[in-house]
Amino acid sequence: MSNQVHRVEFELGGRTMIIESGRLAKQANGAVTVQYGDSMVISTVCSQTEPRLGFDFFPLTVEYREKSYAAGKIPGGFFKREGRPSEKEIVSARIIDRPIRPLFPDDFKGETQCINFIISHDLKNDTDIPALIGTGAALAISDVPIAKTIAGVRVGRIDGEYVVNPTIDQYDECDIRIAMAGSADSIAMVEGGGLEVSEADMVGALQFGHEHIKTIVGKIEELKSMCGKEKFEYTKVVPMENVFDRVKEIVGSRLNEYNHVADKEARNKSKKQLKTEVLEALAEEFPEATGDIKTAIHDLDSASMRSMIVDEGKRIDERHPDDIREITCEVGFLPRTHGSAVFTRGQTQSLVAVTLGTKIDEQRLDELEGESTKSYMLHYNFPPFCTGETKPIRGTNRREIGHGALAERALQPTIPDDSSFPYTVRIVSDIMESNGSSSMASVCGGSLALMDAGVPTKTAVAGIAMGLIKENDKVVILTDILGDEDHFGDMDFKVTGTSTGITAIQMDIKITGLDISTMQEALDKARIARLKILDVMNAT
Repeated sequence: MSNQVHRVEFELGGRTMIIESGRLAKQANGAVTVQYGDSMVISTVCSQTEPRLGFDFFPLTVEYREKSYAAGKIPGGFFKREGRPSEKEIVSARIIDRPIRPLFPDDFKGETQCINFIISHDLKNDTDIPALIGTGAALAISDVPIAKTIAGVRVGRIDGEYVVNPTIDQYDECDIRIAMAGSADSIAMVEGGGLEVSEADMVGALQFGHEHIKTIVGKIEELKSMCGKEKFEYTKVVPMENVFDRVKEIVGSRLNEYNHVADKEARNKSKKQLKTEVLEALAEEFPEATGDIKTAIHDLDSASMRSMIVDEGKRIDERHPDDIREITCEVGFLPRTHGSAVFTRGQTQSLVAVTLGTKIDEQRLDELEGESTKSYMLHYNFPPFCTGETKPIRGTNRREIGHGALAERALQPTIPDDSSFPYTVRIVSDIMESNGSSSMASVCGGSLALMDAGVPTKTAVAGIAMGLIKENDKVVILTDILGDEDHFGDMDFKVTGTSTGITAIQMDIKITGLDISTMQEALDKARIARLKILDVMNAT
């Protein structure tokens, strides 16, 4: 084990960033420290070469934890230890997880863990982006197999000028604030929002941020050339020979027929019966290949749906690519709440309630940056019955926190300030049905419920989820995607806003090489859809 320390140093946003390897956590597969100003993060990657048995997915875990000592603080409470991760820590972990997950090979199922500890915080430079850069660098120099090197930046806009990695003090001055990640040739993840900004301005922010990402990726590659390890050989998870062909033989054209059934419940029932039939038919021939058989059915289902969209121009529910599902809006549904709404789009439905409180109801936050209060919050819940499933109801999971944060950010620009509306506002979105875009239904329902509660919002806010199918040179952009289109598709692009402009944006891309022009087209189509939804909401 080498004791040599390697580092790269460069300017980013007028401050020095240092990425260093070889000093801390040398037993990890890959480890770096990233220093930005006096903020510092240690990012590590550990992985197993053998697959985790019994898993049909890639077992990746990403953690982001802020140490109280980083800001010279002692944790509150009786135990004086850091407890479970805060919502901010969970959202930060998701920002790191989403762009790195598609980097790993499809046949790699070794348990992998990326851990980020915030070990110094100067209260000026936020640490989520350094942690994202650190994870990208730790993966790059490690022996863990990945497709390419990624990095990330935060882009703000102050007085009409784009700024890379604005300081915490500058956040309130920004009318655009997005975190983004990508490689030297494409953008993989976007998370953020704006104060009703135009699509052109948002695209400008993406282009500006990507230029800085290219610079950081170049520096990580420089570090990799100094101390990068050779990628390890791993046990590939490949299906048993002949399984796919036998499954295809039994399935025939039935999946294609079922994908032309518009109703989700009827479609899923038919597919479930087909899966049972295939498993029973092949039980003797392939007694230990249950997982491979299920994977083959999944892959055939994906190919069928994608072919239908690209070649036939038809979607599962018979819509054209730009069509929106039928929308119904109802306000004042709950008799004893301060405000309520039911927003239904196709087979996705959100029941939203608004409660108003006083100053004493504000949420108290104790973060590294200091103590503060929060007078507006949105909580999103996704119970198992909304998809007709049975699962244990435990604490709020990461997905629910992430979706809630997106919906909260979407409505934030329309919430009046404390001087004109000195009340605490809590919005709760309980998903009653889900077939795609439940977070966007929460935004629409939340906007209606706020108005029903008498909150003087500036204007209505709507949200839409866009998707994409790319097969060779053919690219089809989908408006208002279903759950299956999200699952089998190549992009999940959520955009919220008013009639004036964008308030929040979230994008995850599963493929490489998606250019800015395609994102521009998706944003333009999202705007057209958003305006149609706003017309329905305003007529309620």
